[in-house]
Amino acid sequence: MPSMRDIKLRIESVTSTGQIIRAMDSIASSKLHKAQAQLRGAIPILDGLQETLDKLSQFDGVEDHPFFAKRPVKNILYIVLTSNQGFAGGFNANISNLALEHMAEHTAGKKSAGFPQEHIIVGGKKGETFFKRHKKNIIRTVTDFPESQIYHTTEASSAWLASEFREEHYDEIYVCYTHFENVLSHQPRVEKLLPLDYHKPDHSAKEAIYSPSIATVLDNMVPLYLHMVLFNSYSDSHTSEQAARMVTMNTAGKNAEELIDQLNLQFNRERQGAITQELTEIVSGNSAKKKRTRK
Repeated sequence: MPSMRDIKLRIESVTSTGQIIRAMDSIASSKLHKAQAQLRGAIPILDGLQETLDKLSQFDGVEDHPFFAKRPVKNILYIVLTSNQGFAGGFNANISNLALEHMAEHTAGKKSAGFPQEHIIVGGKKGETFFKRHKKNIIRTVTDFPESQIYHTTEASSAWLASEFREEHYDEIYVCYTHFENVLSHQPRVEKLLPLDYHKPDHSAKEAIYSPSIATVLDNMVPLYLHMVLFNSYSDSHTSEQAARMVTMNTAGKNAEELIDQLNLQFNRERQGAITQELTEIVSGNSAKKKRTRK
């Protein structure tokens, strides 16, 4: 049974840990509000681009555009967004496992002459550790996410992705991220970036005229669309990460408080037991002394 000194030291240790947990909870809460504001700003732009792209994809001949090209799949690129830090519940494990499952299902029964090959760009140290453990082909890891530069970073990345796809270095490109629904609900998702889906022509859409041509419009619009998809995916994942960390720290803080209460109760019992024993020894000593005096 632990001594009173051991219990007291543990109370001090848990109290110190609880203070750190409360600080992390406060930081996550502050970052969550900023991330939510960034996410709300990105959604309307992406929705508008998606609506326009859906209209363009209904024109005759669009299926021949390089961004809509369906080629034999030899090389697949996955962009997986995780975090650099832990203490976020199942945030990293959920998206990493979903990406791994998608890779397995997408290539099941399709391997021929060593194809398709999977290439992974990982955002976050946790994802890098996960995919290295599963011996996956990581071509790049991005561990520095300065929030002030993320818009320009995703812009450069989207231009690179568009170029790599057009030059047929990759035949399919996917982004794996965590969708923020609310503070308690975050859903991991895998979405195809390229090639774009071609819809059956809608003859009513032919009334619109695009100058100089639909192909030129797509050449300029698709990189912008990819940019906003990546930016939105990062914003979604970042918001989900902070929400998951805030919930985890809040739960950990409550557990720490409960543990401190239990330790205080145990300490008080031990102290009360020690006092009772000491009183018993004093009373017994006095009784023995009185008996000797009487003799």
